[in-house]
Amino acid sequence: MFLPKHIKFQLDDIETPPGKAINFSIVGLVLLSSIIFVVETYPIPNPLRRSLEIADSIILWIFAIEYLLRLWMAEEKFKHIFKLYSLIDLLAILPFLFGAFDIRFIRIFRWFRILRLVRFIEGRTMLGYVSSEDSAILTRILFTLSTIIFVYSGLIYQVEHPINSEKFGTFLDAVYFSIATMTTVGFGDLTPVSQWGRLLTVMMIVTGIALIPWQVGDLVKRLVKTANQIESPCLNCGLLLHDTDARFCKICGESLPQRGITCRIPDR
Repeated sequence: MFLPKHIKFQLDDIETPPGKAINFSIVGLVLLSSIIFVVETYPIPNPLRRSLEIADSIILWIFAIEYLLRLWMAEEKFKHIFKLYSLIDLLAILPFLFGAFDIRFIRIFRWFRILRLVRFIEGRTMLGYVSSEDSAILTRILFTLSTIIFVYSGLIYQVEHPINSEKFGTFLDAVYFSIATMTTVGFGDLTPVSQWGRLLTVMMIVTGIALIPWQVGDLVKRLVKTANQIESPCLNCGLLLHDTDARFCKICGESLPQRGITCRIPDR
């Protein structure tokens, strides 16, 4: 009983050195796999392409083992399968599960691997300098925007490149199209010709409209709230910002030093 609990703790922990090492390794593999996908869209020598394919297969094996470990440790395995993070992990390993079959279109789901990074910006953060609520919200906005652009650029490249390679020759072409579309610039020099490409473009715009303003609203509300606070560090827990009329720390309940009040030592 100790081993599953220990493994589960290490996979979810972001405080202890082993937990940080494991989770940073997972983040590194996600980024590495994404870089491999981008490089493969360019004309590269065959030996390098084969090396990248081997590295990609190893990463898929690691992701598959991690998914099975999380499933094994889950108390309610059926509910665990349909949780958001579990579905994202499952999308990440679909090429591994269907690798024995000639289902080329399933490679489109490889681009969803980047969504695994959502796990590491919810709640606490592994990065020490992203500790305040303002920074966490701003990081989430930037991450959401980057994820939307990356995922949809990959999907659009996968469906457009085979039939429209002159316009969507590389991944960078798809990124250029996605940014121009998301920012409503719309130069018109790149346009999808397939029905799937047009549908993905619509979905990208709708996703951006639905997610970005909502998170920006959270940031604005937080900034307004922060504007009504002052620096009054708690001597017990170290919390810096408190409401202007606060007399006690909202975290630990310790009395706060009152502004304008100084302690005077009586003369002996």
